[in-house]
Amino acid sequence: MADFYGKHDNVIDPKGRLYVPAAFRKALPEEANDTFVVTRGLDGCLSVYGLDDWNRVKDGLRRLSSTKKNDRQFIRLLLSQAAQTKVDRQGRIAIPKNLLEIAGIEDQATAIGVLGKFELWNPERYEQYMQDADEHFAETAENIGIENLL
Repeated sequence: MADFYGKHDNVIDPKGRLYVPAAFRKALPEEANDTFVVTRGLDGCLSVYGLDDWNRVKDGLRRLSSTKKNDRQFIRLLLSQAAQTKVDRQGRIAIPKNLLEIAGIEDQATAIGVLGKFELWNPERYEQYMQDADEHFAETAENIGIENLL
């Protein structure tokens, strides 16, 4: 299982390739075989999982109900837009254009580590999200019961 953290600003080349930060490549376990799965994330970003963590996500999806409309809808949206990509010799991964469009990413992306995955954001969208979240940071910490972790 990977352990991604930190923030990195990256360039997306004209072919939709992103240089994966060295810290993120090092965090990828050997069993992931230099392979990531990119899919739509929540809050307007893309989620990028190592292949090993993606298998854990798939196991969770298999436990959802095929008879519940919300479960089916979520599975369809997530899986129909998922793409497997392997790190090339230059440390890059290719991201499909449709996913870049969903996240509003053009030539720049902000990559942030979020434990078992990292997220790719349009830099302006990320800054706005963080400004909004920062206003409620202490309140959120209180509401989720984080006091025993910090």
